[in-house]
Amino acid sequence: MAEKITPRSEDYSRWYTDVVQRAELADYAPVKGCMVIRPYGYALWENIQEALDRRFKATGHENAYFPLFIPQSFIQKEAEHVKGFSPELAVVTHGGGKPLEEPLIVRPTSETVIGHMYAQWVRSWRDLPILINQWCNVVRWEKRPRLFLRTTEFLWQEGHTAHATAEEAQEETLRMLEVYADFAETDAAIPVIKGRKSESEKFAGAVTSYTIEAMMGNKWALQSGTSHFLGQNFAKAFDIKYLDRDNELQYCWTTSWGVSTRMVGAVIMAHGDDQGLILPPKLAPIQVIIVPIWTSEEEREQVLAAIKGIAEGFGEALRYKVDDREEYSPGWKFNEWEMRGVPLRVEIGPRDVAEGQAVLARRDTGEKVIVAQDGLAQRINGLLEDIQRSLFQRAKRFLEENSYELEDYEEFKRIIEGEGGFIYAYWCGSGECEAAIKEDTKATIRCLPFDQEVAIGRCIYCGKEAREKAVFARAY
Repeated sequence: MAEKITPRSEDYSRWYTDVVQRAELADYAPVKGCMVIRPYGYALWENIQEALDRRFKATGHENAYFPLFIPQSFIQKEAEHVKGFSPELAVVTHGGGKPLEEPLIVRPTSETVIGHMYAQWVRSWRDLPILINQWCNVVRWEKRPRLFLRTTEFLWQEGHTAHATAEEAQEETLRMLEVYADFAETDAAIPVIKGRKSESEKFAGAVTSYTIEAMMGNKWALQSGTSHFLGQNFAKAFDIKYLDRDNELQYCWTTSWGVSTRMVGAVIMAHGDDQGLILPPKLAPIQVIIVPIWTSEEEREQVLAAIKGIAEGFGEALRYKVDDREEYSPGWKFNEWEMRGVPLRVEIGPRDVAEGQAVLARRDTGEKVIVAQDGLAQRINGLLEDIQRSLFQRAKRFLEENSYELEDYEEFKRIIEGEGGFIYAYWCGSGECEAAIKEDTKATIRCLPFDQEVAIGRCIYCGKEAREKAVFARAY
């Protein structure tokens, strides 16, 4: 099965699509731009959901659900919001065989309908803050779809909060960005750069947008999560007011933040190789695949009995599967589960049963070791922890080795148009310079990173004085 995957060096885009389909993560739907998420891919998404949802609840958020359909007039209330989303909207004009009195927008994001509801729920400072998240699907009419990365319909979570003060809302915005960064690095094993979006790249209707940016295996960037300080823009559009402690009417301050199924794409591209997926153990649907080996019915019974006894000591926390299919050879199974990215393989045959041992094979390094069956569960858990760390460290080295600090624009162009990577360079803040660089190189400002020294330099494009560095890269 792995032989059917296009090598990354030959065609990275084709490699990505091959992996998604061969590993049975997703497939193309009959409607252009949509996808079917298959059980293995959905199990990966469920693990992402669980890891994030746990963090949301630990920071005081509650889950709720809001409608899929939004009155068109709601979208039009916030001018910048409607301008930003108009090209991507799906509009329903008929229902029940009759024209609708007002067209309905299929949810592209929920700031408007949630803002409308918050206006009904908030009366005084005692009602604040409101900390709500929803897991749902959204629709944005995508011109250049790619499985998981950009699809017309996709799954995500969107958090929406309302606060009494700007300081509280800003604190919430940055807190959730840290939650995303912690998830990406701790669970997905993907190092990220945290920073602020430029004006042209920010969310439509936000005062300020923040992002975590990750480097993929082809050295392109992937925006992996965003958090937005909305100021009072949506509060004023939807009349979200409260009586403060002095009994004076004030507008709320709001935030929104989201991570989508493109995180599945991030995991694929950050860790995968020419054999297929490499999944971090914390997110892998199957952490350990056990492949029994036999040549006779008697050996089969002995091996499966031994495996049953071993598995009883694994506990409920370990996600494992025994591949005892008789219609496939052990070698075929090895290749299949490698392609599907299972972090650890356990091989047990008649000789292993007789000698009380097992063979362990790591997906990340290919290393194989023979270990005793006694204490196998502890050995496996230790290896899974090591694989998780190793994947993060490898991805971090890749990011560091392919990041550059530049002052010369010709060198900037040479790297972007050649081997690629992330370029840290001073930027004067001009939208004209930003647009010119994008036109020249197809590189965009991914963020203005938090982690930079306060200094004065020269804009990489125009040479004027600049006080911040930006991270430039080509991106999905």
